[in-house]
Amino acid sequence: MSNNSVVAMRHSSKIILILISLVSLAAFAWPLLVQVNPDAGGQNAQAPLVFVAILPLLIIVMLAELSRGGWDSKALAMLAVLTGIGAVLRPLGAGIAGVETVFFLLVLAGRVFGPGFGFVLGNLTLFASALLTGGVGPWLPFQMIAAGWVGLGAGLLPKLSGKKEIFMLMGYGVVASFLFGFLMNMWFWPFTLGADTQLSYVPGAPALENLHRLIIFTFVTSFLWDVGRALTNAILIGLLGPAVLATLRRASHKAAFEAPVEFAPKV
Repeated sequence: MSNNSVVAMRHSSKIILILISLVSLAAFAWPLLVQVNPDAGGQNAQAPLVFVAILPLLIIVMLAELSRGGWDSKALAMLAVLTGIGAVLRPLGAGIAGVETVFFLLVLAGRVFGPGFGFVLGNLTLFASALLTGGVGPWLPFQMIAAGWVGLGAGLLPKLSGKKEIFMLMGYGVVASFLFGFLMNMWFWPFTLGADTQLSYVPGAPALENLHRLIIFTFVTSFLWDVGRALTNAILIGLLGPAVLATLRRASHKAAFEAPVEFAPKV
């Protein structure tokens, strides 16, 4: 994974993170892979299972890093601070024409602290903000996973600096916004339209056919909302990105993440 990370990941933790992502991807994409009965209310049964599964896996990632010395107490303190800031930022924009004020922070923090940190931060931020606003529902585990991927992807971007880095992060923020919206449509789309429209999920149809229907459904129902999220990300990263990146990097250097502990001999 990225070699630009302030908080590095051990190989075992990378494997765990890959497994989490694969399981999560299956949780989103299973209607395209297996036949689903839209009248069975499957999303209500599926979501709690994903929710129950994802949180212990995240804890395993954190414990694995701690036990191997990958994340020290300062990294966890930074994680807690950024989670709290993100939980407060999200209600400021959620529900207003697609304006989402939290994702730019996930992008910038993932960029500085790495993909593993960004993934955990995205999950915890969405979880904390849901508790803060009462937004706990069957959609929450999917929001957590998708937001985690936003932070993870930012940590995997190539090494650039200056204006080139900001433009890259702005572009990534736009792409991530549309992908987030697409994933959030995927989890409930098979159960929302019934079977009598051109945009409906077709049980047993080839995956590409249903994927085509899902893309059209996303364009018709949430494109403008996704545009609002994308513009918010690009604008906030463009305006605040240089200062926030500098602040996070300065904090990481002062905290000396993962610096070895040395004991001076007695004089």
